[in-house]
Amino acid sequence: MTTVDAQTGARSVAEVLDWSRSRWEPAMRAAVDRLPGSMRRIAGYHLGWWDETGTPSGASGGKALRPALVLLCAEAAGGDPEDAIAAAVAVELAHNFSLLHDDVMDGDRTRRHRPTAWTVFGTGQAVLAGDALLALAFDVLSPDGPAAARLLSTAVLDLLHGQHEDLAFEQRSNVEVDECVRMAQGKTAALLSVACTLGVLVVGGRGEHVERFGRFGRSLGLAFQHVDDLLGIWGDPAVTGKPVYSDLRSRKKSLPVVAALTSDTPAGQELAALYRAPLRDDCLPHAAALIDQAGGRTWSHTEADALLTDALSALTAANPVARPTAELTALAHLITRRDH
Repeated sequence: MTTVDAQTGARSVAEVLDWSRSRWEPAMRAAVDRLPGSMRRIAGYHLGWWDETGTPSGASGGKALRPALVLLCAEAAGGDPEDAIAAAVAVELAHNFSLLHDDVMDGDRTRRHRPTAWTVFGTGQAVLAGDALLALAFDVLSPDGPAAARLLSTAVLDLLHGQHEDLAFEQRSNVEVDECVRMAQGKTAALLSVACTLGVLVVGGRGEHVERFGRFGRSLGLAFQHVDDLLGIWGDPAVTGKPVYSDLRSRKKSLPVVAALTSDTPAGQELAALYRAPLRDDCLPHAAALIDQAGGRTWSHTEADALLTDALSALTAANPVARPTAELTALAHLITRRDH
């Protein structure tokens, strides 16, 4: 039974995500089926479609927020979301390319409550599968023309630069808050921004209209990273599917961590001393408490709220269609209030 808001006609977030998946996932499965068998096997495992032997699995494939943003933005701009399915698939393929590589670079052994692809198939094989998904993303998007391809390629390059900075920060003793924000704008916000932008572009949007949807996605993406960084420290492993204190174990310079390190507080100074050497597991709860005491946790919550406000302001300025706008608004609130 579909739950519909009496005023806007909007569906619940869960219903929107189910609707979105029913539109883009068949096209994505068809695309992945075109991969060489070796790459297809790893990709399907990572996406939760089957286990390591190829047996169909009921594992989670993630929330799939990005393709939902593509389809909803296309509709909010006055277009037909069916015309944006290829763009939705391309963005989700690019996102999963980045996840396969991230798990290797970060040494993460668990994603979505089961072993990461590199721990099952090997590091090199997982990297190649990620490369295959990225190549497939551009193949899927090619009918939408060179402008769409350029937008996605720019976003991927921003993502790669952001990931490079994220890794480089782990080797640096001093990282400023504005540097960390720029890193997150590339690593995370760029792909959410292009999801919204592509959704509008492929249904005929141009100029300022496209830019406003892009700003909606960019601010929402940075808010997403703030929440992700908070979950990387305080998230419940039973819900997130990642080990407790996973970001602290690798001494990541995430947004709340950098805010704490640069706070010029006694707690921030003690955290900086701890961060100079690998953290023992028994030190991780204390490190998390120091981040909280130094204000890093509160700062990220406050920033996420401000970014949500900016995102919704940009969306309103685009004069979008009412019902999908209400659904985008609910999705934005989910992104900034989620627990996994």
